[in-house]
Amino acid sequence: MSLPLTGLARAFRTFVLAEPGSAERRVADAMRAHPEYVAGTRRPDTWLMSEVPGVLSKMGAEAVQAVALPDGRALAFKIDDGSGRALGPVLARALALLGVDSPVVARIGDAPLLGGGERVGEVRATF
Repeated sequence: MSLPLTGLARAFRTFVLAEPGSAERRVADAMRAHPEYVAGTRRPDTWLMSEVPGVLSKMGAEAVQAVALPDGRALAFKIDDGSGRALGPVLARALALLGVDSPVVARIGDAPLLGGGERVGEVRATF
């Protein structure tokens, strides 16, 4: 199934703004109530939904990410080469630009480059 990124962002917006009790809202509420079922316990989606109230977040295959904030602002992006290494830094930068102020944003954006077991650099989003 194919879906443009704008369509994916709109879908996430629809889920967070849906009327209480609707099918869309029940899905969003379930994801937010149990983020560990969405992404396990050591993934940015889980951290984000656990630490920022009302956020809906899901990474997908080949480095696709969709997020909706409780006020309906939403984003979706894909890392072209499909590698997840840049996903966290890009997500963290986008969230910072949207005004999400939480320690979890820095945690998501931390992508160290190691040399000889030591941190020698990092992956950073530059937009």
